[in-house]
Amino acid sequence: MLLVTILFAGPIFEQGIVDGAIKDWVKLKGVHETLSSWIGYRAFIVGPVSEELVWRSFMIPLHVLAHFSAKQIVFLTPLYFGIAHVHHLYEFRITHAEVPFFVTLLRSLFQFTYTSLFGFFAAFVFIRTGNVYTCILAHTFCNWMGLPRFYGRVGVEAGVPIGPPDVNKKDDGEKVVPSVHGKGIAWTLAYYVILVAGAVGFYYQLFPLTESTHALKVVS
Repeated sequence: MLLVTILFAGPIFEQGIVDGAIKDWVKLKGVHETLSSWIGYRAFIVGPVSEELVWRSFMIPLHVLAHFSAKQIVFLTPLYFGIAHVHHLYEFRITHAEVPFFVTLLRSLFQFTYTSLFGFFAAFVFIRTGNVYTCILAHTFCNWMGLPRFYGRVGVEAGVPIGPPDVNKKDDGEKVVPSVHGKGIAWTLAYYVILVAGAVGFYYQLFPLTESTHALKVVS
């Protein structure tokens, strides 16, 4: 978990410090409400537990017994995990028939990419530690955090529109400009510095923080 926390140092800074959610985290505010909903229960409990048991705890030992190399296991088994999410393309087409197929395809490819990337990491951790509980916690944490921000400012809030009220507007050409306010640019710079630092820290601590005597195979 420390390794994943290092990787998500930027998003943690944004949500916890910039957006002020750290007080809610300390009080565990919203946890009960989140886990009481079917969506929250699926995303943070059922999904991580079932997927890590199947794709890591069940699948990887079979590949170990079949004498696959550690690198083959790390980069092959997550593709099964990614392919298992391709059915979302069909589901999205049914519920969003108005969306062009190309856009739907790109959406599914993007989902396949990031689920496979997480799978590479989870497979690596499981082989290095032999501990599926660590993978479950990491999966839950990643689902909770979501994808990091890679562009834009942090702490920006949309305010009320600035312009003449609609009731008195005679010229349809008059533009109403929305006001934007929030944190200064320094917060955004700090976020991206921490984001990069977290990625660098993750790279250098990947092997030290996954060292274990219970490793299933040696990953070099």
